[in-house]
This record gives sequence, C-alpha cells and structure tokens, in this order.
Amino acid sequence: MRFRGALWIIAALAMSTSPLALAGTAAVTIDYPAEGTLFPPDIEAPTFLWHDADPRADRWRVTIDPAGEAEPIEVEVPGDPPPRGEIDPRCISVTNRLYEPTPYQASARSWKPSPEIWDALKRGSVAAPARVAFVGYAAADPAVPLSRGTVTLRTSKDPVGAPIFYRDVPLMPSATREGVVKPLDQKAQPLIAWRLRDIARSESRVLLQDMPSCANCHSFTADGGTLAMDIDGPQGDKGAYGIVPIRPETVIRDRDVMTWNAFPDKPRGLNTLGFMSRISPDGRWVVSTVNEALYVRNFWDHRFSQVFYPTRGILAAYDRSSGEIRALPGADDPAFVHCNPVWTPDGKTLIFARGAARDPYERGRPLATYAGDPNETPMRYDLYRIPFNDGRGGRAEPVAGAADNGMSNAFPKVSPDGKWIVFTQSANGLLMRPDSKLWIVPVAGGAARPLESNLPLMNSWHSFSPNGRWLVFSSKSNTPYTQMFLTHLDEQGHATPAVLIENSTAANRAVNIPEFVDVAYDEFRSISVPAVDHYIQFQRGNDLAREGRYDEAIAEFRRALEGEHTEWRTTDWRIHDSLSKILLRLGQHERALEHARQSLEIYPYNAEMQTNVGYLLIEAGRPGEALEHLDHAVRLRPDDALPWYNRAALRAQLGDRAGAIQDYSEAIERNPRHAEAYGGRGIQLAEAGDPAGGLEDLDRAVELNPSNPTSRYYRARVRAGLGDAAGALDDLREALAVAPPGWSHEADVASLREKILAAREGS
Repeated sequence: MRFRGALWIIAALAMSTSPLALAGTAAVTIDYPAEGTLFPPDIEAPTFLWHDADPRADRWRVTIDPAGEAEPIEVEVPGDPPPRGEIDPRCISVTNRLYEPTPYQASARSWKPSPEIWDALKRGSVAAPARVAFVGYAAADPAVPLSRGTVTLRTSKDPVGAPIFYRDVPLMPSATREGVVKPLDQKAQPLIAWRLRDIARSESRVLLQDMPSCANCHSFTADGGTLAMDIDGPQGDKGAYGIVPIRPETVIRDRDVMTWNAFPDKPRGLNTLGFMSRISPDGRWVVSTVNEALYVRNFWDHRFSQVFYPTRGILAAYDRSSGEIRALPGADDPAFVHCNPVWTPDGKTLIFARGAARDPYERGRPLATYAGDPNETPMRYDLYRIPFNDGRGGRAEPVAGAADNGMSNAFPKVSPDGKWIVFTQSANGLLMRPDSKLWIVPVAGGAARPLESNLPLMNSWHSFSPNGRWLVFSSKSNTPYTQMFLTHLDEQGHATPAVLIENSTAANRAVNIPEFVDVAYDEFRSISVPAVDHYIQFQRGNDLAREGRYDEAIAEFRRALEGEHTEWRTTDWRIHDSLSKILLRLGQHERALEHARQSLEIYPYNAEMQTNVGYLLIEAGRPGEALEHLDHAVRLRPDDALPWYNRAALRAQLGDRAGAIQDYSEAIERNPRHAEAYGGRGIQLAEAGDPAGGLEDLDRAVELNPSNPTSRYYRARVRAGLGDAAGALDDLREALAVAPPGWSHEADVASLREKILAAREGS
C-alpha cells in the first residue's frame, strides 16, 4: 500500500530563515528547510514550506543561485497548500483522531522541486551554500514584486549510504475487557509494518506486515549481515528473540529463535522480557536486560499513549557459539537497574544506562495520568561503560558528562568511529519522553551538550549511518504521528538543522525505532516469520471461543501448543490463559487451574489470571494460596477496582474484617459505581458494629444495581436489626422477585422473613 505522509512544519521550525525583504516589499518566511540546512547528496527533493506576509501574493518566482559560475535557475510556482498526506482508514478509531494542522501550518505554501531542479541545486551547493530566493507577486500583475525572502542551503559530500529499517505503527489506544488501557488491541497488531527506506526514493518498501504478534526492538551486525529482533511484544513472551542472516527474502524459523527465559539465574516464576537486546558488531553475542521489573502506564491520549521503563534488571550475555546465557559481572548487581546496552564498534566495551533499583509502583503514590506526569515512579539513569571481556565483564564506570547531572540519561548510541555517544536526556524515565533531547558526549567522557538539531517535542530512537556522518532520529514536533529526521555530524560532533524524511508512512501512522542497516536496498526485500505461525491458531481459537464453539477452540489451542519445534512456543502464556478460561466456563475447574498455573509460571504479570487462580484455589479449599495470588493481582493492577474487590471478598471469607473493609474501600475509590464493592463493605461494616454505615453502603449498592438480590437481602438484615421491619420485608420481597433460580440465599430469606413476622406478632 502506498502512503504519503503529511508535511506540517510547526512555527518553531521557522526560526532560521532571514526573509531579507527589500524596501516596499513584505517578507516571505521560509519555514522549511531551515537556514543553513545540510542535505545528503543521496536524498530526494524536499518540500519547501513558506509564509507570505502580503495577502495579495498568489504566485511566487523561485530563483536558485548556486555557488560558483553556474547559471541561476528560475521557476514559477503556484504555492499550493501543504499536502495533507494519505490516510490509512484501518488506523482510525474512537481513541485517536486525524491530525488537524494548526492555523499557522494550514496557511503555509508549498513547492517540491522537480528531480532536475533538485539535482542542479545539489550540484551547486557542495562547495558553498546555494541561495534560494522567493519573490511573491499577484498573478494579475506579475511585474510588481510584493514580497521577498531567501534561504541558503548546502549539500554534503557525505552520502547517507545505507537504507533505514523502521517500524510503522498505528496509534490506537484500546481497553481490555476490564477497561484497562493498552497501546494497541491484539486484533490491530497485524497493522504494524516493518519498512525499509532508501532516502533517494519517494517511498519505502514494506518488509513485514500482518504479524499475528507484536515484534519490537531490532538491531543489526556492523556488516549488515544479521538481523536480531524481538518477535513478540509485552503481551506475550517478550523473551522470544530471533537472530537470522539477512537475505533478499529473510525468513525467521523456529531454529532461529532463542528465549531469554532460558537464563539459568532467572528467579522462579519470573518471565524475563529481554528488554532492549543488542547484537554485537561481529554477531557472536547478544546482550540484554533480564530479570527486569517494569513501570508501565498506558493512556487514552494517542499522542503519548504509553510510558514504560525498567526499575530493576541486570545485564546478561547470550553466546551464539555455545547457546549459553550468563549474567555479565559488573552489571549484575541487583541494587541497580542496568538497561539500554550498546556496543562500541570494536565489540570490546558496552555503554549502558544504570540507576538505583526500586519497585516499579509505590503504595499510596497516585497513578500517572499522562506521559511526564510528576506522579510517575521517579527513575533517573546515568550512562556507564563496562569492558565486555568475552562475557567476563569488569568494573562499570560512569561516563563523565552523562551521569550525576540531575537528569535521566539513557538510550546511548556510539558513533561508528568510536568517538561519540549520542544519548537522550529527560527529566524521568527513558522511552517516549515528551521532553527528551539528544545530547552528545565523547565516549571517553567529558563535556556533554545538546545537539543543534533538536526539535521541540520528543527527540529519540536515534541511529548512526554506517559511515558515521548522519544520524536518524524520531520526533513528534510536527504532528502527534511520529516522523523521522536526519542530521549531519561533523568531526567536532556539531549537528545541522533537521531534515524531514518525507512520505515514510501514512499521515495517521507513526514511525519508530529507525535503524540504519548496512545492506543494499535491493538485497533486503522481505521478512517472513513462520516461527510465529502458531499465533494464527491461537487467534482462530479465540474467535471460535467468542462464537461459543468451545470444543473446536480447545482443539485449536492444543494444535498451537504442538508441532515439531515447540520448546520456545510453550512459553506463550496466552494459549494457556485462553484454555483455562474456556475450561473454567465449561466447569472443568481442575483442568482450568492446571492451565492457569502454567500461564502464570510463564508470565506472572497477568493480573486477571492471578485473580482466576485465586478464585480456583478458593474453590479447592486452599484460601492461603489464593490470597497470595490476589495480593499479586493488586500489586500488578493497583489502578483497577477488580483485584481490590476480589481480595476483599476473600479477606471477608477468611474473617479479616478490617482488611476486607479497607480493600472494598480501595475498590470504590477506583470505581465509585462498583455496586458489589459497596454491598461487600456494607455487610462488613454492619457486622463490625456500624449498622448505620453498613446501611448507607447497602443503599448505594441497591441504587447502583437494583437487580442484585444479595444486596437487598443483606440490607433487609440491617434494616431488621435497626427496627425497620417494613423496610426489611420490602427488601426480602424484592430480593425474591429478582433472584435467579437456585439463588443461594433463598432459604435465608424465608428464615429472616419468619423471624421478622414472629417479632411483629409478639409485639
């Protein structure tokens, strides 16, 4: 599918042009390209954007005055509005919206030079800057200039020289069945695409799409011969990791997949994620964060829909020659979190981010409601270096200039000549930070400074070109739909104004994780991943389950767990999760508990499954074990009412009245319309000697859910105790009217009614 992205350039990018209006004429302000922009010699023509201060101007004469003795080039342009970009209709949802340009953006004029004019401009701006002048006039009177403005541009002698591999994603926050926000619904995951962009071409090539799972971070060997990539996202086994030689038709099979869950020093029950793994320049090693704990918050705001960063974790190295995974000495202290490892070009040293370890969530701390919220768990990182020594590690030392500066320093990338580190700096965390800026520091440490190419909103996901002269990075400065940009770095590490890589995706999709790969564009045409074919069976099973065809669904799930190469596949907790839910629905509780336990052994972060296991253990008469699982569910989803409610119900059953009341209150705080939580707290308050408080809660429970007979029955008990016989009898009558067949309190209603009537007769 062919897309052309929008080209909005915000007013803040108009800071570099000098309109140079002559006496009697208004100013033409060139918004893009910025004054002094340096273009690669191998990039296609940019789209010029400008504003004219004279409203009468409706045509423009553009004169290109190249350096040297070349003749000026003159062209008349109509100054069309900026192209809005094509829209991918599959990526429109109720949780995002098409970007409407600001009034300033919408009022711009645009022109894209022809290939012939662009080539001439580039040839005439290598030795010295070329001057591009805009003169505005009215079509009815072309002889009278109304406005003038100029911009000078240069063309580098350094080509980019390699294509960019990147992920192309929709921004469609969604909710789970329990109403918890997640960045992308599982059904929308096949909309993610992986593309390859040659900047000399007008559009990119799709290498991979329609993945049934969420592949993620990727890296390449220095020679561009090997791709290493997460092949599942945070909702599955993130430990699954594919390593494969790049071919024109690259194929990731089962034999190409390892899992970080094979790490022998992984704590029992922990599903390690393999956070931001990185393959070594020579391809022998992969280093990653393991044993991690993550702070994760998802939001409805599609502009910055997710925050996540590790608060615990150590570095481990996978040796492809032996298949072993070992902790890296010097970066394995659990008192610190170690993450974002990258290699120096010689493969001898690692640069990584380190911070004091902590729990991802603090009890009593308000939950963040947007990216950059001060209520986020505080986490600041410093950059460190450590010798690799073939996996033996050594002493980790801070990188001066990128440590102990009161900011969070992360996401390091080392230049191919081993001279510079470019990293992100923000107030907190490390990924997708609205305030992140790119900074540069010598690899040996020293004075750090921000890159001159930084844009106003989010600068990250950067990567060096193989020749080390260009940096690609992502920013949301123009629209909420992330775009990627280029900047040139000279010998002193100074950067040039940002160059937009146009038409990288649709106007309502985002670019992330751009990474240069040193391979010819036509030698990398596609990626297929038969290693995740079992996800298709998994999804088919879910579809059958939704239709009520449970036996067929179970058969599909079992097929997903079978096959010739299944060692890593069985680490997919979602298959066991779905099986357990169907078996629970069918009343096969013992088998449901077996699969629920397998799901949690693989992935203990599933709060819903922790709750289900708790429920099944209660039924099995093991309340102590059940409470452990419900405690875990509360820790995982402290912002969700359901885990608090479930734990409250168990505490009430165990006789922990104070604990039950507290948990019911926590559930109500998170969902003030949770009728059952009001009912549960009302019962406990009444039995604790506070009938007035209990009655108030039970009144609210009945108001919120009049069809719940249990709340009416318990309200009748409280009313009877307070002497309100008539009210109690009304509640008992209504309870029986709305009760389903076989309701457990039918006999209790009859008994209470007899007691009330007997008391009335006796009085």
